Amino acid sequence: MVEAAKKVALITGDSRGIGAATARLLAQEGYALCLNYRSDEASATALQQELKVLGSEVIIIKADVANEPEVIALFEQIDVQLGAVTALVNNAGILKPQMPLVEMTADRVSEVLMTNVMSCFLCSREAVKRMSLQRGGFGGAIVNVSSAAAYTGAPNEYVDYAASKGAMDSMTKGLAIEVARDGIRVNGVRPGCIYTDMHTDGGEPARVDRLAPLLPMGRGGQPQEVAEAIAWLLSDKASFATGTFIDLAGGR
Repeated sequence: MVEAAKKVALITGDSRGIGAATARLLAQEGYALCLNYRSDEASATALQQELKVLGSEVIIIKADVANEPEVIALFEQIDVQLGAVTALVNNAGILKPQMPLVEMTADRVSEVLMTNVMSCFLCSREAVKRMSLQRGGFGGAIVNVSSAAAYTGAPNEYVDYAASKGAMDSMTKGLAIEVARDGIRVNGVRPGCIYTDMHTDGGEPARVDRLAPLLPMGRGGQPQEVAEAIAWLLSDKASFATGTFIDLAGGR
């Protein structure tokens, strides 16, 4: 990858959990950051202030990253305020209450797929336009935050969520090959049972505690552990890694 004068990262859905942990780590590594949020402005603002105290250049932008016009506007604002994106973390995602597929409505499945998959496609497209060496960019890296559910299937709980993450995995592999000779690397992380608020969205706040004893490592993971993998994949230390995945699921 051609070295850019400035490292600019966009993290989608980063007001909590893995996204917030990644923002903290990338700030420490000298990235200028755009923190994206859809509805939780208070958390995004608090994180921005926290990182600014550390001397980081941080902006926050509200955007629904499953909406094409809003994604285009998001990247255009970053261009003006920070410069072109050189690192993208597709972290935005939603989880609906646990239930078997036979009880799922079309509206539910559509919302999960649009939020989790479409956002990844749209943001990656805009990032590639800016990173591409052929288009005058400096190269860059994309990390897609998938899930261990992509290979477990999450039966009786989140088959729709699992399917959305499986789609992200396929996209990760295909895009990585498309842009491999254009200075852009595309990889994924697949977290398993991680202590985040997302489990509350699924209706079981203590889900990690329930499942942790069943994992080979016997414990749940922390957002910081996932953030470390994301930061490594974005860095030049992972310069020969593309189209690959790091599973962060305690051996599952």
